[in-house]
Amino acid sequence: MAEQPRRKTATKKGKKKKISGRKLFFGLFFTVVIAIVCGIIGYLFIVLNGERILADNGSKLNFGEASIIYDKNDNEIAKLYDANEKREIAEFSEIPQIMFDAIVATEDQRFFEHSGIDFFAIGRAVVKDVIARSAVEGGSTITQQLAKNVFLTADKTFFRKATEASIAVALEHQMSKQDILTMYLNRIFFGGQVYGIKRAAEVYFDTELKDLELWQVATLAAMPKAPNSYNPLKHPEDSKSRRGVVLKLMYDQKYITLEQMEEAKAVDYVPPANLEQDQSSIYQAYVDYVVEEAIEKTKLSEEELRIGGYHIYTSLDQQAQKAVDTAFNNDDNFEESVDDQKSQAAMIIMDHRDGTIQAMAGGRDYVIKGTNRAVAKRQSGSTIKPISVYGPAIATGDYYPWTVLENDKECFGDYCPRDRWGPVPVSMKQAIKDSRNLAAVWTLNQIGVKRGLDYAKKFGLEPTDENNNLAIALGTIEATPLQMATAYSIFANGGKSVDAHAIVKIEGGKGSGYTYKAPPAKQVIPIEQAWYMTEMLQAVVETGGSGVKANFGRALAGKTGTTQFGSGDYGIRDAWFVGYTPEWTAAVWMGYDYTDEKHLLQKGSPQAAAFFSKVMKSAMKGMAETSFNQPGGVKDEKPPEGIQNFAAVYLPEEAKVQLSWDPLEEDGMTYQIYRKEASETEFIRFVDSLTTTAVDDMSVFPGMTYEYYVTAYDAEADQEGTPSATVKVAVPEAEIEIPDIPMEPTPSDDVDPGDDGSTEPGNGNNGNGNGNGNGNGNGNGNGGSELPEGETQQPGNSGDNTGEPTPTPDAGGDGQNGSPDISNTLGDVGEGGNTAETGGL
Repeated sequence: MAEQPRRKTATKKGKKKKISGRKLFFGLFFTVVIAIVCGIIGYLFIVLNGERILADNGSKLNFGEASIIYDKNDNEIAKLYDANEKREIAEFSEIPQIMFDAIVATEDQRFFEHSGIDFFAIGRAVVKDVIARSAVEGGSTITQQLAKNVFLTADKTFFRKATEASIAVALEHQMSKQDILTMYLNRIFFGGQVYGIKRAAEVYFDTELKDLELWQVATLAAMPKAPNSYNPLKHPEDSKSRRGVVLKLMYDQKYITLEQMEEAKAVDYVPPANLEQDQSSIYQAYVDYVVEEAIEKTKLSEEELRIGGYHIYTSLDQQAQKAVDTAFNNDDNFEESVDDQKSQAAMIIMDHRDGTIQAMAGGRDYVIKGTNRAVAKRQSGSTIKPISVYGPAIATGDYYPWTVLENDKECFGDYCPRDRWGPVPVSMKQAIKDSRNLAAVWTLNQIGVKRGLDYAKKFGLEPTDENNNLAIALGTIEATPLQMATAYSIFANGGKSVDAHAIVKIEGGKGSGYTYKAPPAKQVIPIEQAWYMTEMLQAVVETGGSGVKANFGRALAGKTGTTQFGSGDYGIRDAWFVGYTPEWTAAVWMGYDYTDEKHLLQKGSPQAAAFFSKVMKSAMKGMAETSFNQPGGVKDEKPPEGIQNFAAVYLPEEAKVQLSWDPLEEDGMTYQIYRKEASETEFIRFVDSLTTTAVDDMSVFPGMTYEYYVTAYDAEADQEGTPSATVKVAVPEAEIEIPDIPMEPTPSDDVDPGDDGSTEPGNGNNGNGNGNGNGNGNGNGNGGSELPEGETQQPGNSGDNTGEPTPTPDAGGDGQNGSPDISNTLGDVGEGGNTAETGGL
């Protein structure tokens, strides 16, 4: 009984107090009131702040101060435009409704529902920013974008966004929706030097606003997101893709039908025929490249860069650039087209010692912010051979410039390249000098395609999966002129990497500036390998080389290149020359933007080489001349030089082929003759150890065709020289005439067959064998040797001068068991060469 009060007390203490409904109501009420008051105060602050900014700045358009570009000597070469001079104002009534619809559908779908700030869009942006842990999406309305473009910069900070919102709300209070849209379309940047929708319609479509078609409207509406990336002149494919996005948004919001969307998506952009070119800046391709590089380095928008008051110092050499521009402005330097599509070209000159770009041409009649062909990819042709074939071959340690490539195949599986020399041995240096296709493919097949691809990647090229085959030896890897010039600069720079750049420094403006700092140089290939390539590429521009027209009187190394259109002999698609002096490297490309059967080159790489020569001669005028210097410790065991003026003539009266060539000046040289019958696949060494420069081949047969080449051989160094040119001789068919031979008299019983004067074949003393060799068979001359088919000779006299004929024509003897006299069939007495498996001697 005594415990019950304690239990009651415990129960009483455990009770919780409940908040009454009255208290909860008042608490929530005052919280809401405070929140509303704070919201109102915040909103008033935003409105008042925006109103203050508008009052202070009025209708100011913040175009800023034009940035200036300077050359290598700090001379001004271009002023990045004042946007006011590039703008044409359009009234609301001039802008078609479909243009307003496209902009609203793309940039601000709730434009007519909010009052300057779209809280739904902001919430979406916040979520994405939190997920990405950075400011990746702005959520800005059209009004906010206008506020930013008029007064502010493009950074995504909280305070800038708050100010932007203030101005947007103030604008909505003071302007109608149609006025905001009109101002927005007149203000926004459309790439290049184009501001405002009216100017954009003229530049990109050569039309008035009222005449814009749906696909054109969508193309323009696609640009505000990224004016440079979606510029139809510069990036037509990206522009078309973005246009499809805009059209889909318009369809989803019921501005257009499905049929209209599909029709507009399918149109391909074609620049207007009378595309306007701005002449406010010279060296425009170079200036455009500088702007692109500056955007990349500073992370500024193009608009911020152009109107930020920056001073941009570059490496441009005005003498070189003027030489380039003069050549590009001369139509005589280019092939004439069959219609309005001009043959095009691009060129870049750089100093490979520090990577500075000296001059650049993006094309003929270059359009501002148009296609810069100096950075556009094309198939590289034979200019790739040093990079995909011969460079990696030398890197194996098994090949040198003087190495004779066997080059004994015409087909490699199903791949059968061709050239005018065919499958004949040739030194690596001669192969690259002539730009031989078979030799290049043979070499790549020996070292492996992977080795060639890896080497190309080291040189900054970008082969694709489709390039994993032997065709890369002939230039299927695509590259830009800038990439090719940079790659060749590695050879020119002793094997060290080169970082191509145009900007030296950027000063002024609101940013922190920029100064170029070269990355650490890498030894991409050993210096001796770079020297071997330079040595071989010098031969290309020498007499007889494929690039001799590039020679302009200075030390020069380089390579030509062409690509064919289609599988037949239609014409040339791309023509190249890439070369370097000890100071500068340059690349020239020629071709058409759109290649078909009517738009092909006929002159090819010789024209590109000649163009290179013309430009570089003027560009480097007055520059001190230097030479390529062979580095120390480089292996230099050069073989004998190639044979010149090798000739072969068939002499029917003597039934032989007479071979001759020019002698080499080096002492101790001998010569080796190689021969094959036309149906045979391989040459065999026909004669060696010759010390004379002429020899006769008497083992030819009527109706057969033979091919020959000759090499020099240095026995002391055990090195064989470069094969001469191959010559071909066709031996005509001949009717065999068999002479009348008197009947053999019956031998006397007392005459032994071996005695002097015997008419039977045997050992005769001092028998005079007047055969083809015209030699004296002194000694034991066996008169029974058989001549090749179709040859005849006079009967020889016996040793006792009886005058009676022998029964079988005598081939002449040398006193050694009746062997044919080598000196008589292949050369003069005492200087003949030995044969090897000739089969006819």
